[in-house]
Formats: sequence, structure tokens, C-alpha cells
Amino acid sequence: MSSSAHSGQVSDDVIKEAASTLHGQLQRGLGRAARRAAERRGAAELVYDCVRRDPRWDRQCERRSLYYARLMVDLEMPVGPLAEHLFDAADVSDEDGSRARLALEVLADLVRLSRREAAWVLRGYAEEGTHWFDAVEALAELRDPSLTVGLDELVLARCDDGALGWLVVDQANPVLAGWVARHPRMAAALARNRDRVGRRPERRAACGDRSDAELLELARACADESVAAIFELGRRRAPGLLDLAEELLPSRPSRWRGAMARVVREYGPETLPRARSWAVSRECRDVGLDIVARHGTRQDIPLLMEVLRGALDMGDWSGAVNPIEGLGRLRAGEAVPLLKAAWTESLYSYLRPRVLTALTRTAPHTAEAFTVEGLWDCEEGVREVAVRAVPRTEDTEVRLLRLQSDGAEDAEVRAAAAARLL
Repeated sequence: MSSSAHSGQVSDDVIKEAASTLHGQLQRGLGRAARRAAERRGAAELVYDCVRRDPRWDRQCERRSLYYARLMVDLEMPVGPLAEHLFDAADVSDEDGSRARLALEVLADLVRLSRREAAWVLRGYAEEGTHWFDAVEALAELRDPSLTVGLDELVLARCDDGALGWLVVDQANPVLAGWVARHPRMAAALARNRDRVGRRPERRAACGDRSDAELLELARACADESVAAIFELGRRRAPGLLDLAEELLPSRPSRWRGAMARVVREYGPETLPRARSWAVSRECRDVGLDIVARHGTRQDIPLLMEVLRGALDMGDWSGAVNPIEGLGRLRAGEAVPLLKAAWTESLYSYLRPRVLTALTRTAPHTAEAFTVEGLWDCEEGVREVAVRAVPRTEDTEVRLLRLQSDGAEDAEVRAAAAARLL
């Protein structure tokens, strides 16, 4: 079985093309590229290149497969080059499966878009490919038993009990339900999954009868029960929690620091005075900025703009998330040029739903062009925001109809499109 761990940020050997080029826009998953591709000679080769050399900055969060699959349908691109990519000799030396993963995801979405021949490439790779387990998962997620006939025997022969437990999790999936019904080993794997869910420890009761002072002492001990103590202090909105946060947040990453960061983020606007000082510190900057973005006032706009400008200059795309959300919440009109730059330039498509939300709140007229483009974006979050805000024109109505009727589309996007078309 291949490793199931997904690689994180984009590999240095993927050349990031300029955002002004069609290739660069396709790499970023921008809607403008999807609209331009049909008119540009050579666009199909650029799409193939993006699928072969996954351009995502963060492969755990960003979406591309449906975007590229739709382009393959619109440009009438054959699946043969993806099969050649998957069965290339280089696939054997790909340790974590990152070379094959996007191609497998695109093939699965092609099946959802009624390109049935893509299923047989997936099936062939499931039987003979290096990272065959990923293809089995992709086929199972299509929920069509006719595509997986006989694969259960292959899975049983190749998988240990741990791998079976990873695979057999969705009881409502007709493919997996059929396998579980036929094979005791798979049924046992499903039972073990249920047992693990049922054995979650109940720690709140152990802390609920302790005083704030006792909980603070326990939290400082960084012991097994410290996380539960931190969460109980947060639930109570204990006054001493913020002092404790200033002790724990500057420490090295740990489960106790992580618990404290989560609790403080959810504490509420009472944390804002301290968060402003944390936001300009080295140790607590990320937590402080998150709180300022959630609860800040207009006096915090210059800080958020400074942070966003620095993040864009440095290509620190994840560092741009909090200031974008905060500036949008505050409807900071002075931030519009930075928001537009983030939309176009960012290699991190996960930013764009936040950028579009901020633009629609801050500059509705300026946002109109971005909502139109957003109907073709790779991120379902962008498409949903765009569907709800886009002006109704002949062009956008055609796109809304396609989004509503597309079985491969995200359910929330389809529902939003249906509501706009009423």
C-alpha cells in the first residue's frame, strides 16, 4: 500500500508562471483562465502540464481537480496523456504518491462529468499502479459498484487490517457497504472504527468540580490533564486564563500551546487589548492577528493592512488569511487595491473565497467583475460566494444553470445556484 500522507506546499521543481500568463492563471485555478482557454491555441497542453505537475501551494487545502476536469471536457481533451503520466517509469520512484494524486482526482471528476473512459484508466491503475490504494479510494468514492467489480478481492489480498480500517469508513457508500456485507475482514475493520469512535475519553467531568485556581495550576503543569483544564477554563471564561495564555503561548509548539491558542481565539472580544500587543510580538503573533481579525475595530485597519502588504510581498500566503478576513469584516475600503492584488497574484487559491467575501463587503461595485470570474474558479468557496453575489446577466445565467445541474458540483454551490435562478 502506498503512503496516504499528502504532501504540503508545492515542490520547488514546479515553475510558477506569472499571473499575467494563461499558464500562470491555470496554475492558480483562476476563473479568467477557464474562460480564456477555449480561445487560446495550446491551452490543452497547459492543462495537461498542470495536472502532471501539481501546481498547488498547499495540496491539503486547495482544490483543482474539478477545475481541470471541466477544462478537459470543454476542450475535448482525451484521457490518454493522463494514463501515460500515471504509468510512466517515474511513478515507481514517487514515494508519497504526490506525482499521481492530482491525475487520479481529475480522472475521478471526469467520471462524474460523464467521461466514462476515465474510469477504466483509474481501474487499470488500481490493479497495476504503484500507488494503487489511492485509485481504489477514488473509485470507491464514485459510489458506483459497477466500476469496482472484483476490486474487493484485490484489496483483501494486498491490505493489512490497518489499511482496511482506513478504507472502510463510509457506511452509506454502496461500494463499501457491499464489500463489508461480503467479507468478514472488512466487517471487522468497520466494527473497529465504530469502537474507536465510542471510546473517546470524557475529561470535562474530571475538571468540572475543580476551582479556577486548581485548574490554572493543573494547566501550568503541562501534564496529561492540562489540556482538559485549559478547555474548562475557556468554557468558564476564567479571568486568569489570559495571564496563563501569556505564559504558554510563547512556548514551543505543543499540544498545550495548541489548546491555549484555540481557547483564546474563541474567548471573545475581551481578549482584544492583549491581542493587539500579541499581534506585534514574535511569539504570539499568529494568535494575536487572528483575534484582531475577528474582533478588531477600525483602529486596527492600519495594522492589518501592514501585515497583508508584508505577506503579499513575501509570498507568505497563509499569513495573508487573517488580515484579509479582518479587513473584509471591517469593510476597509482603503484595502481594496491589496485585496485585488491578493486575488490575482496569490499562488494559494484557498485565499480567494476570503478575498471575494472581503471585496463584496467592502466595494460591491468593484467586486462585480470578480464575482463573474468567480463562477469559473477552482475553489467551491469562491463559486458559492460568486453565485450569491453575481449580477444577473445572460452570460451569468447560463453559468448558473450549468452549476445547478452539474452532478459533480459541490452541493452547497448547486443549492445556491438554484436559489438565484428562482
